Amino acid sequence: MKIIVMGAGVIGVTTAYQLLKDGHDVTVIERNDRPAAETSFANAGLIAPGHAYAWSSPRAPGILLKSLWRDDQALRFRFSSDPLFWRWCYLFLRQCNAEGARRNTLRKHKLCVYSQAALNQVVAETGVAYDQAAGGILYFYRTAESFARGAANTKILADDGQDLQVVEPDEVVRLEPALAGAKESIAGAIYCPSDESGDSHLFSVNLAKHCEDRGVRFLYNTAVEALEVEGDRVTAVRCANSRKSADHYVLALGNQSANLARTLGVKLPIYPVKGYSVTLPVEAEHQPPALGGVDEDSLVAYARLGNRLRVTATAEFAGYDTSHKPADFAYMLSVARGLFPNGAAYDRPSYWSCLRPMTPEGSPLFGLGAQKNLTYNCGHGHMGWTMSCGAARITADLIAGRPSEIDLAGMTVQ
Repeated sequence: MKIIVMGAGVIGVTTAYQLLKDGHDVTVIERNDRPAAETSFANAGLIAPGHAYAWSSPRAPGILLKSLWRDDQALRFRFSSDPLFWRWCYLFLRQCNAEGARRNTLRKHKLCVYSQAALNQVVAETGVAYDQAAGGILYFYRTAESFARGAANTKILADDGQDLQVVEPDEVVRLEPALAGAKESIAGAIYCPSDESGDSHLFSVNLAKHCEDRGVRFLYNTAVEALEVEGDRVTAVRCANSRKSADHYVLALGNQSANLARTLGVKLPIYPVKGYSVTLPVEAEHQPPALGGVDEDSLVAYARLGNRLRVTATAEFAGYDTSHKPADFAYMLSVARGLFPNGAAYDRPSYWSCLRPMTPEGSPLFGLGAQKNLTYNCGHGHMGWTMSCGAARITADLIAGRPSEIDLAGMTVQ
């Protein structure tokens, strides 16, 4: 079957790979000049089923409220005149209760565990390199109160089969010697030995090359402008100077998915949540961390990616704006310097901001809408890297008419 995949982020590229494996004739359409040039370009790098907690928790509304006058909050709220923003916020707040948080966390965790296994299979099949760092991730806390709360929160994932270990400061430093200088400021940590890290951009570029070498066509600098529809079927993708037809189509356009779906009368509850990252060179004289980690009290995450240190923070509800200035990164850099004074070349930062395509629940959307040959694979939010390979396999299974290997309740367009 001839299939067009719209989008060449990590979601689109992994979907193309799974469809190629199924024997389809695949074309990928991407508005940028290369794969993984937007949300997948410089994310946290963590592959973290052990951190698959829903953002829409009972504590989230209070954090958002405090962000109106404080800049050190993990979630930031910025006023917008966009009615779609307010609709999304309403849906998000409806999830901010104990029952919703539990349901959404378990749903995300199930997909993340499945996807990590799918990633391992893709790597075994292709040999794709991505600066992988196995050995676990540390989620550490600065106060006894937050540590106790974090340890209690592990029950939901532990009961779902996740190996999570509560460790004291001495064990934290044994696992990650680079944190020795910060030991006195760490109350304890949760260690997930099966979590890992890697560069989603490098992975996407290398996997795209693998697919291209085996016949997948990538059309770069080609923006999708509209879909042509007859009855209950898509007949073509319309681009600026061309029209592309196929038997089946996959919508994997990240934040643009909701905009395109609206032209078909489909209201996807996806809205961008802005994130910031800074990437720092690591040279011979530096002492970077070996394991990825998250400072849970500031929600600053870090990961070593080969000869670079990636530091990320903040989820800002600010619409489609991707602009940034050095001051936006001051807080996360101060946290990183405090943890790893000689961890990287802090005088040579590379700044980045991106838009995560979030659903109120935090889990993506799959399946068919009104058009019987348009499959959705979008809305993966801040865990798109973790979810990508499993989401791609689910999409390929749905197109092939095979039952999904995990329950998709609450994760379908319908």
